[in-house]
Amino acid sequence: MKIKFLLCFMLLTISFSSLAKPKFLVKHQRNTKNLAEIQIINQTTKALVCHVAIDGYKIRFRLQPRQPSKWFTATKPSFNYSNFSTWCDYLSLYPKYQKKT
Repeated sequence: MKIKFLLCFMLLTISFSSLAKPKFLVKHQRNTKNLAEIQIINQTTKALVCHVAIDGYKIRFRLQPRQPSKWFTATKPSFNYSNFSTWCDYLSLYPKYQKKT
């Protein structure tokens, strides 16, 4: 009985850790030209690699710990917050985006 409990506990712990995603905040607003804008704020203590996409254009960038990105602006007033797509993950998992020394 103890072995089953220990095995279940280990499986649950491993499965939840593997699904861990970085914590980031997405802000939306309209600028003075009535264009939609988006900003990503890294809420972790690790560097992230992120992308923002709208209308087929994708911008990839590194985001330092506890820092906001610059504001990314749409090209047409008809775009709104739902037209943006965002994604972030830990930079350490993507060596090709790390700075070369």
